[in-house]
Amino acid sequence: MLQDTCIEDGSTDTRTHKVFHALDEICGQFDLGRPVWLDKTISDFKRHSKVRFTQDNFIESIDFDYLEIQVIEED
Repeated sequence: MLQDTCIEDGSTDTRTHKVFHALDEICGQFDLGRPVWLDKTISDFKRHSKVRFTQDNFIESIDFDYLEIQVIEED
């Protein structure tokens, strides 16, 4: 693992918007371009609330194997 972070969003926004906002914040923290959601990444995320963005998801070259995000929800 090269870097990690945790984003907390207590807003009343939709889950999807929270994920997009968190991904934007992560990309800003790690100085990355925003990844593209391919059909496979969308499918994986819907099934597992977790997704790995590989080089295929980024327009520019990345110097790591993948960016993984996971939604952890508290009741």
